Amino acid sequence: MNDESAISEEPAVGNIAAPQAESSVSKVNLDALPKAIWFERDATSGVAEVRIIDQTRLPMQGDVLCCRTLEAVETAIKTLAVRGAPALGIAAGLALAVWSFNECTETEPQGYLVALETAAERIASARPTAVNLQREAQRLVVFAHEFVAKAAPKTSSLDELKEAVLKHALSIAKTDEAHCKAIGKAGATLLKKGAKVLTICNTGALATGSIGTALGVVYTASAQEKLEHVWVCETRPVNQGSRLTAWELATAGVPYTLISDSMAASVMAKGWVDAVFVGADRICANGDVANKIGTLSLAILAKHHNIPFYVCAPSSTIDAETKTGAEVDIEQRDPRELAGFTATGVILPQNAQQTTAFDILTEAGLCELTLRNGQQLALERKGGAYAFDAWFATTPSGVQIYNPCFDITPAELITGIITEDGVDGAGR
Repeated sequence: MNDESAISEEPAVGNIAAPQAESSVSKVNLDALPKAIWFERDATSGVAEVRIIDQTRLPMQGDVLCCRTLEAVETAIKTLAVRGAPALGIAAGLALAVWSFNECTETEPQGYLVALETAAERIASARPTAVNLQREAQRLVVFAHEFVAKAAPKTSSLDELKEAVLKHALSIAKTDEAHCKAIGKAGATLLKKGAKVLTICNTGALATGSIGTALGVVYTASAQEKLEHVWVCETRPVNQGSRLTAWELATAGVPYTLISDSMAASVMAKGWVDAVFVGADRICANGDVANKIGTLSLAILAKHHNIPFYVCAPSSTIDAETKTGAEVDIEQRDPRELAGFTATGVILPQNAQQTTAFDILTEAGLCELTLRNGQQLALERKGGAYAFDAWFATTPSGVQIYNPCFDITPAELITGIITEDGVDGAGR
C-alpha cells in the first residue's frame, strides 16, 4: 500500500426516488471513469510495476497498489483488489510481464520459456471461475513459444523476447477496450429512449480495460441520451454494486438508484425495469453463464415479468471446452464476507493529544488490534492521517455459512448474449 491516491474525493450521491417519465437525461462524462489497472516501468532502473486501484477500499479510499512481483499481483487478484473477468485477463498478462523484468533469473530464451510456464500456471490458478484469467495466461505462454520458434534460425535475445511479451500483455487491454466499445454499441441498439435498466455487480471501467461490458451498454446508451435510469443491485455479500457500480455511475453522471438484491422483484413488478444487463465470468458452450451470485435470481424474475435479460461479455469469456454450467468450478469465498462487514477509512486527528496517541500506536508500522468475538482492526499512518481497515461480525459465533461467489444461469433464461460481434439470441 502506498500514499498515492487514484481518487481525489467522494462523489456526491443523493437519494433518488422512483424514475419519472419526464425526468431529464444527464450528460454522461466517460472521461471521468477510472482506470482499474495499468503498467509502468522506470526508465532508469527498468523496474516494472502493475498499478492497481485497490477496489476493496473503494469508494472510501482511492489507494493504488504498486505490484512489482508475481506474488503481489496474485494477492491482489485473490483479495479482489482487482476483479472482473476482462480485468483479470489483463492482470494475468501484466503479472507475467512484471515477473519477466523483475524476477526471472533465466539467461537464455529456452530456460525463460520453462520458467514462464510455471509462472503462468501460478497466476492462472489465483481464482478458478473467470475463464479470462486462465485463458490470457495460457495465450501469453503460447505467444512466447511462437515468438522463439519464428526467430529460428536467427536466435532472438532474451531481452527481445521479454519486450515482445510485454507488448503482447499490453495488447490484451487494447483489445478489451475495442471489445467494450463494440459491446456498448450493440447493446444500446436494444434500448429505446427513456429506458430503465437493472444490473448487478460491477461490469464497468473497474472490471475491464475500458467502459465495461454491461455498464458499457449503460454508458453508451446514456451518451446517446436513451437511458433514463439504472437500478443497481447492491450485490451481496461484498457489495460490489453499492460500492463500485454506484460510485462509477455517480462519477460519470448517470442517474441511478441503489437497491438491495431482494428488492429486484418489487421493482420489476412495478414496471420500472425495461431490461436487465449483466456481465459474465464464463459462458459455456451451451450458453449457460457463470456470473456473480444473484444473477440467476434476476434471470428467473425477468422471465416471470417478461423482461429481456441480456448477458454482456467479450468473446474471450466464451469457453467452448466447458459444455454446460454444471462443469464450472464455482469459487467459494471467505465465510467472513457473509458473517460480517468490512470498513475502511481515514482518521483525522482533532488535536495534538490524538496525534500523539495514534503516533504511538503506529510508530512500528501497521498496528493490528484485537477486538472481542474475533473482530479485527488494523491501523497505519498515512501521511498526516491514519488509515484503518476493520472487520466487524454481525452473526453469531460459529454460524455455518455457504458463500459461493458465482451462480449458473441456464441458457433458456437468457434473451441474448452481447459480444463485440453483436447480439446472439439465447434461450428465449
